[in-house]
Amino acid sequence: MGTDGTERDGVLHYIMATAGHVDHGKSALVKALTGTDPDRLPEEKARGLTIDLGFAGLDLANGDSRYHLGIVDVPGHEDFVKNMVAGVGSIDLALLVVAADDGWMPQTEEHLQILTYLGVKRAVVALTKVDLMPESELAAEEVREQLMGTPLEDAPVIETSSIQGLGLDALRSALTDVLRDTPLPRDIGKPRLPVDRVFSMPGAGTIVTGTLAGGSFEAGQAVVLQPSGIDARIRRIQSHHAETDRVSPGTRVALNLPNVEAGEAVSRGHVVTAGVKGRASLTIDAILCRSGRDAGRSGESVKPLKDETRLRFHCASTTVPARIHFLSPASLEPGGTAIVQIRTEEPVYVFAGDRFVLRDWPERRTLAGGRVLDPCAQRARLHRSDRLDFLEARARDDADGRVFLQSALVRNGVVNGDEAILQSRFDHAELREAAATLMRDGVIIEHAPWYIHKAAWRKAARLAAATIEEHHAANPETMGYSLAALRSAVQAELPDEALFPFLVDDLCQLGFEQTAALIRKSAHQAELPEHLRQRADTIRKALNNKPLEPPARKELVQDKTDEQVMRFLLDADEAVKIGQDLIFSKQGFDRARQAVGAFIQQNGPATVSELREALGTTRRIMVPLLEKFDHDGITVRSGDKRRLGQA
Repeated sequence: MGTDGTERDGVLHYIMATAGHVDHGKSALVKALTGTDPDRLPEEKARGLTIDLGFAGLDLANGDSRYHLGIVDVPGHEDFVKNMVAGVGSIDLALLVVAADDGWMPQTEEHLQILTYLGVKRAVVALTKVDLMPESELAAEEVREQLMGTPLEDAPVIETSSIQGLGLDALRSALTDVLRDTPLPRDIGKPRLPVDRVFSMPGAGTIVTGTLAGGSFEAGQAVVLQPSGIDARIRRIQSHHAETDRVSPGTRVALNLPNVEAGEAVSRGHVVTAGVKGRASLTIDAILCRSGRDAGRSGESVKPLKDETRLRFHCASTTVPARIHFLSPASLEPGGTAIVQIRTEEPVYVFAGDRFVLRDWPERRTLAGGRVLDPCAQRARLHRSDRLDFLEARARDDADGRVFLQSALVRNGVVNGDEAILQSRFDHAELREAAATLMRDGVIIEHAPWYIHKAAWRKAARLAAATIEEHHAANPETMGYSLAALRSAVQAELPDEALFPFLVDDLCQLGFEQTAALIRKSAHQAELPEHLRQRADTIRKALNNKPLEPPARKELVQDKTDEQVMRFLLDADEAVKIGQDLIFSKQGFDRARQAVGAFIQQNGPATVSELREALGTTRRIMVPLLEKFDHDGITVRSGDKRRLGQA
């Protein structure tokens, strides 16, 4: 299993984001809790509302447990919901803020839906401005009613007033209670920092900030910026206003990337990653959900979400234009789910399991949300049944490593274990555990680094065995079947051509033998058909009549029948091919080799002429014969002489 995020100096680190309608007091509450004003922009000060993300830190304690909450304060105004989504993409819990005097408002509802789409299940509700509402318990009851049937229905509702300091201790206590049961952010060895702010500092260069997830970063570490693929290096790291050499998941982080220009190279929506961790994509397969609360809440008719709708795709800090294509069903009504393909107009870097939000093109409302099932999908053959089966299997339980691995195997037949989980929320230990279970169940086999679906592998092996046996039946005179021909024969059934050597190895465990470039059934004994045996005897006699001066090949092989016989003699090691036009019998070749070896051993390096005279043959024979000896390492040429080689 992936390890949990680390505990630093005995303090457990988490990230919390605010959520709620504009003017409901989110920033004032954060300031009252932490002493930090999260509104950092002059325009925010002038307008009295949060436009961009603000940040603060809150230290909490419960007995021996100490917590540090990195707080992301998000804007509540409808014009800045995209900034809100960027702030809640990697959080452990939410602080939903509702003003007692205003009650549940449109952005309260939209923020709740965004939290739901992003899978946030832990929250505390702060009912603010209770000093302005004498009957605050009625407002609290309304909030509880609005939360019924949502993942946050059990969230505690704490009455507060930032002006008078009411309820702040109770709010801290409620946050501590929730944190006590909140798992630490996981470290799966795949750090990602979705960039939510970029700026430059004199003497330092570019600084990027974000909420770190999935792994750790260290000062001096080489990193890659996605989706551009630009290489960079971390010079310095700061986390929660302190310089550090290492940061872990669940912390707010600022990285100094000195050799990267802010702007096109890195901006909000880019992701800082470690090493090679997959690639950016323009095509994502996903499961999409739409809240049933959309229907009729505003009193206007809610239309289904249709094929090829242009909208805005939000994932972590990334926002890009996109279109959706429905696989099943053909549209999405409120309260429904669908398997879709999202085609973005700019490359995005996401993992399987990442959650996202879709908003309409004018950015006035949130439409739906979902989970990435395949981060680098193919656009071709969109409606193939095996593709839909694969996606539906993942959609049912994409948090189970066995489902993740088996669904890919059913679709592809094979998975490279080194690449299978690069862009997923699983680590290698989880993949190995899932693979071990599937192997015990007889579903897959392993040829490291490959995991192969057993049914697909057996089908390829059966085809290979049948192909070899058919060749034996049709060509009994051959020693075996060409491996190159076998590769071509099974290519359509082999999940990946890189698996061919493993297939040959498995065949050799099942009654087959490989010799050089041939494979044969172990029981196969090459023999000439009866009608060719007389011709074989004739060729043998011609080769052995003058073993050191055999006739030219064209005299021995005059038609296709002779060619078939000669191939048999060569494969059976009864004859040796010396050159294009010269064949020796095996006995003649061995005799020539022994004679050459004996002469050189006795007389030292020798010329072609000297060896020709020693063997009593012609230059037509001696030159190609010595070239064959040179090739085989029997002799080594040095100038116009040969000496004995290692062979």
